[in-house]
Amino acid sequence: MNNKIVTFGEVMGRFAPDEFLRFAQVMPGKLNLTFGGAESNVAGSITLLGGNAAFISALPKNALGDACVAFLRSLGVDTSGIVRSGKGRLGLYFLETGANQRPSNVIYDRENSTVAITPAEAYDWNKIFAGASWFHISGITPAISRTAAEATLAAAKAAQENNVTVSCDLNFRKKLWKWDSSLPARELAEKTMRGILPYVDVVIANEEDASDVLGIHAADTDVNSGKIAIDKYPQVAGKIVSQFPNVSKVAITLRESMSASHNNWGAMLYDVKTEEAFFAPLKSGKYEPYEIKNIVDRVGGGDSFAAGLIFALTTPELSENSKAIAFAVAASCLAHSITGDINYSSRQEVESLMGGSGSGRVVR
Repeated sequence: MNNKIVTFGEVMGRFAPDEFLRFAQVMPGKLNLTFGGAESNVAGSITLLGGNAAFISALPKNALGDACVAFLRSLGVDTSGIVRSGKGRLGLYFLETGANQRPSNVIYDRENSTVAITPAEAYDWNKIFAGASWFHISGITPAISRTAAEATLAAAKAAQENNVTVSCDLNFRKKLWKWDSSLPARELAEKTMRGILPYVDVVIANEEDASDVLGIHAADTDVNSGKIAIDKYPQVAGKIVSQFPNVSKVAITLRESMSASHNNWGAMLYDVKTEEAFFAPLKSGKYEPYEIKNIVDRVGGGDSFAAGLIFALTTPELSENSKAIAFAVAASCLAHSITGDINYSSRQEVESLMGGSGSGRVVR
């Protein structure tokens, strides 16, 4: 089986102060610049796990675009399908990392970025999907512009035509859905994503995406208070599948937020064929989430989960549902300890945590 995994989206410059400093404390002054973006995060995390991934996007034909490409290549990501253009700009986002009761804050600066203005026909989809087995998109790229939404839909259709498995992380971002002023952000997201999901095989979401994007609510759940009724999420998955019968699996991350620094973390994988829900992590056969008490950086946590899940499902010895969800959750748990969007964790480290090695003792 060919396990070439393709992702499509926007990679941006990420500006952030050191550690937990606020913008007002450091500006004017120094901000750290790294690169990140949902789908590029997935591609980079997959290659670091030992997989084969290609990232498709559009970047400006200048030194900033060159640096972006060089960064992705340094992770082992295939960048040959990236369109370079003399139009547009590199998208940016600014991150103020929260701590304790102060939440993190993201400010986007990505209007008229190159990928936002590059039409679907600029990408050679049939060439891109030659030899590919999996294609990953998210709800973030369609949120940035009508053109990007059309390109995402065209890509999903082309992947299906090429017999490539398609996964989509719903990833609702209310600050981005502004390209149709006649609709509120949530309604525009639902209208757009309902047009894309008929071409998707695997849906990935967090504990509130199904509600925000599809209007499917989990009973007895209040994510703002950290209260999640874990046993209600198979019903959420079932409702998604009833509306989109093309979907074969639904994965939902389950984050209980006690504070910006303290989260419980786990996930569920629902298999349509067997109508079974698999939870991870397990202790003595029962669901018991990872307790992450000192989060270093949670941005990209969901992307590291998607990367871990895709890698596992395309790796024969990890592809069984219970193993795949356990691997994905362990990978994303480790990502919370790493600064930046990319999960710099190896397969060996993830499997070690899966096996119960979570004490953080020095490895000598």
